Amino acid sequence: MGIKSADASLFQTAVLSAAKNLEAKKEWINELNVFPVPDGDTGTNMTMTIMAAAREVAAIEEPSMGSIAKALSSGSLRGARGNSGVILSQLFRGFTKEIAGEDTITVTVLANAFTRAAETAYKAVMKPKEGTILTVARGMAEKAVELAAETDDIVEFLEKVIEHGDYVLSQTPEMLPVLKQAGVVDSGGQGLMQVMKGGLDGLLGRGIPFDAQVETGGYTGSAAAGREEIDTADIKFGYCTEFIINVEKEYGEKEENSFKGYLESLGDCVVVVSDEDVVKVHVHTNNPGLAIERALTYGSLSRMKIDNMREEHHERLIQNAEKAAAAEREEQKKKEEPRKPYGFIAVSIGEGLGEIFKGIGADYLIEGGQTMNPSTEDMLNAIDKVNADVIYILPNNKNIILAAEQAKSLSEDTKVYVVPSKTVPQGITALINFAPDLTAEENMEQMTEEMSHVKTGQITYAVRNTSIDGMEIAEGDIMGIGDSGMLAVGKNIEETAMESLRKMVDDESELVTIYYGEDVTEEDAEAFCEKARKEFTSCEFECQNGGQPIYYYMISVE
Repeated sequence: MGIKSADASLFQTAVLSAAKNLEAKKEWINELNVFPVPDGDTGTNMTMTIMAAAREVAAIEEPSMGSIAKALSSGSLRGARGNSGVILSQLFRGFTKEIAGEDTITVTVLANAFTRAAETAYKAVMKPKEGTILTVARGMAEKAVELAAETDDIVEFLEKVIEHGDYVLSQTPEMLPVLKQAGVVDSGGQGLMQVMKGGLDGLLGRGIPFDAQVETGGYTGSAAAGREEIDTADIKFGYCTEFIINVEKEYGEKEENSFKGYLESLGDCVVVVSDEDVVKVHVHTNNPGLAIERALTYGSLSRMKIDNMREEHHERLIQNAEKAAAAEREEQKKKEEPRKPYGFIAVSIGEGLGEIFKGIGADYLIEGGQTMNPSTEDMLNAIDKVNADVIYILPNNKNIILAAEQAKSLSEDTKVYVVPSKTVPQGITALINFAPDLTAEENMEQMTEEMSHVKTGQITYAVRNTSIDGMEIAEGDIMGIGDSGMLAVGKNIEETAMESLRKMVDDESELVTIYYGEDVTEEDAEAFCEKARKEFTSCEFECQNGGQPIYYYMISVE
């Protein structure tokens, strides 16, 4: 099938198909992350970025190239999460600048757009690394320019660009030793290829249909809010009913179809999944007893759960109203307060760490970190809420710095500084060293300098087998991860944490702070700290309840 040009409507379809294809592959892309840490990372971040843009694109009823370009660019910029998401947003930004003024897209327009996309993304990254999504984007751009002189068929053009992109992606392990060690290609590059392949499928009419309500995880924007505010009376079937049938009588395809038909006569959202002698059932109905009675004709039941959705929804509406009222009161209070010269935004997760940041001067906490990178939009909202002339953002995660920088560039009314803290301990040290008598620039220099003396170790578990820094890691192993790579691998949390400490502490070390997570008891943490005190007698030790998920311990050495 040959296509010489694509109009706005066809381009809209391609964008939505690209988003859905990436969404479908996000967990697979997450698995390509080099470090086997149990966090939602590249695939999740890229998906949430493109879905933020796709929702805006999908809302356009009479598309033009200009309106799609604007929605794709602004939606991805504000929705960008993590380094990979920010880079993807910059690729879209460059791409849309080239197509915005066009009536239709041709091979020549695409070649120019790919080139500008790669250039824009490279410029956005302070120290671009080869073997990443950037390399894949540039490789495809170079191939696109070459092909533009050979064909005017968009399908042929894109197929060959994608083929070359896949080849460049396959070479990324040769460019980054850490990828080769782990036996994977670059996850961001793989995500970009899924965007490209989904876009081509959309042009050919074989893409995944777009449904804006499918992707809801972590989204807290207006669309989610709108879905919450339906009237309780509008819930047609009030009981969410779930159970498992332990099959004891004949249950074949005929019985299953009959059972499904019966459940559909009782309600909606029917799901019946069979696996040998077990049947999982889900239905929304006003008569859960009838569903249960029919199920009992096939066998015994287990794991029964019936939830009153009207009651739950009513309670949720009340809770949301209370939250909104509280937020409004807080907002009004802040408006009435005199504007401060300085304000601080910290990204943190875990109640204990949040209290620590508040205690040392943080004005606003953004919930996020390894498991959920906040978006550029989250940063902008935080900036709006902090009533200060100068605001410092502490990302406390290397994967959040680019999103913070992007928020800084989009903030118009406030002077924003992004302190490049890559870990929570670095962020805490930076904030402690803020001095009100210094200028904004001097404080930025001082905070950055002081946190550079902090070493961080993070103790967690592996979710898959891999090899990193010459260490063989098996699923379930305990890992100590330092600023520059692996510190230790073991089977025991305390032993691995101690081995990590031995790698971190040197003759110049004075203070060790240990933040224990939500999966560590106070008693175990104190015992570990006491053991560490006895071994490292030249250091002062502090033990703090961080309450963070995923990481058993965060260790700071100064």
